[in-house]
Amino acid sequence: MTKNVLITGGSKGIGKSIASQLAKTGYNVFICARNLEMLKQTANEIGAKGFFACDITKPNDCKKIIKETGGIDILINNAGQYVWASVEKTQDQDIEKLIELNIKAPYNLIKLCVPYMKQQKWGRIVNIGSISGIVGEANASLYSMTKSAFTGLTKALGLELAEYGITINTINPGWVKTELADNAVGDSDFSEDEIVDMIPQKRFIEPDEIANLVKYIISDESKGMTAQNISLCAGLSAG
Repeated sequence: MTKNVLITGGSKGIGKSIASQLAKTGYNVFICARNLEMLKQTANEIGAKGFFACDITKPNDCKKIIKETGGIDILINNAGQYVWASVEKTQDQDIEKLIELNIKAPYNLIKLCVPYMKQQKWGRIVNIGSISGIVGEANASLYSMTKSAFTGLTKALGLELAEYGITINTINPGWVKTELADNAVGDSDFSEDEIVDMIPQKRFIEPDEIANLVKYIISDESKGMTAQNISLCAGLSAG
């Protein structure tokens, strides 16, 4: 039976690349995001099984997705938001927003998907974290804090879900060539050239590199891989 995949933030950037790769592989791909027109365009372009214009920070929106898909075999928690600000200038609304989207929403989706996965005795959960949650990032402490939450979550749930044939892993990308990265560069005190110069491989990661890793992690060939936090960062985490 063809597996159902849900990709949050699937209309552009990393999420779109993952969705495109998995649709080509033959999965039933469902994408969700907030922008309806962009979702329609992406869904038509990649041949998605379906799409949902929703706010995943709202539990009822998440419940609707699970109900309408009939159950999710593979969950890709990709949606997230970035804020560049020194700790004293971080806005209260940004604290609330990032905790809701980067931590609570993926946790809630996992909670909703796991009962079906347990019933099937098979499931895959992949979280898209960030290298900033592993090594830290000055002036992005809020973002680093929220992304570091995936580390503990992945280890704990890896143990909890292992006996049910469910794996959970987190990919921590470095700088990826996306609109989000372009905006982050614009908000920072560094030019793109200066950032590239700090990366050992002297380049940004391409979204398809992450998509290809996701494709492997959710395959049966990687069924022994769980509770892992994997850096895909062009060497940025090495020091």
